[in-house]
Amino acid sequence: MSKGTIAFPIADGVEDLEYHVTRMRLEEDGFKVVSAGLDKKQIIGKNGLKIDIDVLISDLKANDLKGLVLAGGWAPDKLRRYDSVINLIKEINSQNKVIGIICHGGSLAVSADILKGKKATGSLGIKDDLVNAGATWVDEAAFSEGNLVWGRVVADIPDFCREMVKTLNK
Repeated sequence: MSKGTIAFPIADGVEDLEYHVTRMRLEEDGFKVVSAGLDKKQIIGKNGLKIDIDVLISDLKANDLKGLVLAGGWAPDKLRRYDSVINLIKEINSQNKVIGIICHGGSLAVSADILKGKKATGSLGIKDDLVNAGATWVDEAAFSEGNLVWGRVVADIPDFCREMVKTLNK
């Protein structure tokens, strides 16, 4: 029996390892994981791996989800332009459900305006964006604060996955 459904909003250019490794770790722990896209077109990751889309982002309902994972790569910059993505992140956050954010995934949290007064980490490439969105930059591999779980970069995926599983199982 599944512990709940975790959705990964993704688009072309998602960081393959942040998606695949985190997905496998969550599945290993008993969560159902769905890949959510803007359309049903197969996704090509930043490093060339292919990902099939299970569900449209616009069809996801926050009430049906245990949480989200916002993986990095180039996908967040594409996804942040769509109201369906931003509204889903806001709704999941308002329900205090877990949102895992790694690397450039933080740019989606910036666009969803959910970072004021929170600690945050991610790729140095978005440090200024996180700070300008009201977050306090923390240079740590992974940590959680409330419902938000943070991972810095690809090298920190093991720490991020441990923190995700710990937070989801609380």
